Amino acid sequence: FTCEYEVPRIAFVNKMDRERANFFRAIGDMEKAFVREGLAVQIPIGAEAGFKGHVDLVTMKAWTSPANGGPETVGEIPPELAGEAAAYRKKLVEKAAETDDALLEKYLDAGDLTENEIRAGLRSGTIHGDFVPVLCGSALKGIGARALLDALISYLPGPEEKAGITPIIGTDPKGGKAVTRRPAKDEPFSGLVFKTVADPFAGRLSLVRIYSGRLKPDSTVYNVTRSARERVGTVFSLVGKKQTPLTEAGPGQVVALPKLKETLTGDTLADEHHPILFAPAKHPEPVISFALAPRGKTDDDKVSAGIARILEEDPALRYHWDEETREMILGGMGQVHLEVALERLKRKFGADVEMKTPKVPYHETIRGKARVQGRYKKQTGGHGQYGDCWLSVEPLSRGGGFEFVDKIVGGAIPRQYVPAVEKGVVEALKEGVLAGCPVVDVRVTVDDGSYHTVDSSEMAFKIAGSMAVKKALAESKPVLLEPVMSVEVDVPDEALGAVIGDLNGRRGKVQGVDPQAGGQKIRSLVPMAEMLTYAQSLNPLTAGRGMYTMEFSHYEEVPSHLAAKIVSARKGEDESARKH
Repeated sequence: FTCEYEVPRIAFVNKMDRERANFFRAIGDMEKAFVREGLAVQIPIGAEAGFKGHVDLVTMKAWTSPANGGPETVGEIPPELAGEAAAYRKKLVEKAAETDDALLEKYLDAGDLTENEIRAGLRSGTIHGDFVPVLCGSALKGIGARALLDALISYLPGPEEKAGITPIIGTDPKGGKAVTRRPAKDEPFSGLVFKTVADPFAGRLSLVRIYSGRLKPDSTVYNVTRSARERVGTVFSLVGKKQTPLTEAGPGQVVALPKLKETLTGDTLADEHHPILFAPAKHPEPVISFALAPRGKTDDDKVSAGIARILEEDPALRYHWDEETREMILGGMGQVHLEVALERLKRKFGADVEMKTPKVPYHETIRGKARVQGRYKKQTGGHGQYGDCWLSVEPLSRGGGFEFVDKIVGGAIPRQYVPAVEKGVVEALKEGVLAGCPVVDVRVTVDDGSYHTVDSSEMAFKIAGSMAVKKALAESKPVLLEPVMSVEVDVPDEALGAVIGDLNGRRGKVQGVDPQAGGQKIRSLVPMAEMLTYAQSLNPLTAGRGMYTMEFSHYEEVPSHLAAKIVSARKGEDESARKH
């Protein structure tokens, strides 16, 4: 996103206190991925568990944090880092000097620049996209956080500076042509909703970055994304949880607008007479999903309602109800991402849930053919029940779905009862004879039967159809099918062999390996059952540098030695559910 829209940026290498953390390797990976030079403005002090701060290469001072926590202190550079710091500072000063002729001339004459001159050069280079300043720290321990905030102010541009380099570009919602806006108050109003905060008492709070024009309380704006007018009652600035009412806001400001009825994250707000549509941020597909199970007295409806509000806050989350497995499924960018979302769900909306590994939506099908009779007869004193049909079943090609064929001739079954037979067949196919999974890729043909002029009914023929197809499935060599996923894994070169070996161990079939910037892309087909916890396995294999995406590809037969275990486990689950 930042590359596509040429957004000036700085980088922060987090978790420097973790095992195998490597600041300079991270810079190299970043350069390969984003095709921008990473320029270290700090170097770390200590490594892994011994990480305790950084050397500021602009001021040549050491920022360290005490072992028991507390605020960072500024002091002299440790002697063992003096040489390394001097070498990296020399490169830093050279890059800063190259951004301006006057700075370069001074550097060539004097061999150095002042701190203010270095910052000015770094700011210019960052704004023009010559390089990306890189900092380091540990957010969890608060190491480097203050320096990061200082860097935001020192190196990143205000809206008026960015305007002279790249205009703010959107599209005309009517014609699709490019439209530009200057970040000036005399331009028509425009802004982008980049986040939504859901509050169980105050309602929805929309956070808006204003790109152009003025925004005042008690005004009306136009939601270009949804073609809806929105009434703006109050405009707030936010500092933590503190809300300060504003009489006016302009370009570059981030404001909070409460209780917008139609507006969601990613929407564009603008002057109705001068509409412009900004592209929302692109959120990657989830890499991990879990089933949600309510705890205690929390009911499903309460969870669903709370999740709907959480999704408004975080579009990177995905939620759906799986009809086959009867589970609520929540997907996100990692286990911690989901845990944080569920903590908010409990805190804000009182819905307490636990995460479980999702069930795999297995299917069943048949290999053989069979022709059987389904005969239902019941006498209860008055009118009885009678339905009789002959059905044949045969397999279809994979992905063929379900076909029902009517070959009744001569009135063996009256026409009005044939749909009832089909209905009974369809309902019976919802639960196969192996593990109670949906049956797919079969053709069912009704070709004969008999009826009673008084006792026959739609219900009787529906039951007869259900009885017949269950018997036919059992005689047609039923087999279990599993979903297979199309998986793409991005890995560094040195982890290629380990990741391919791991995929093979998961019954994966590698389709190809493509070189790319920063490593390799592995294309593979892997059973879904083997991918449910893949994110946790990929991290140690790639030192946290691997990424993957997957989507459903097709169903295929489960190997017989695994099918028996799955069938046994499913029957055990069903038995346990009946007892409870």
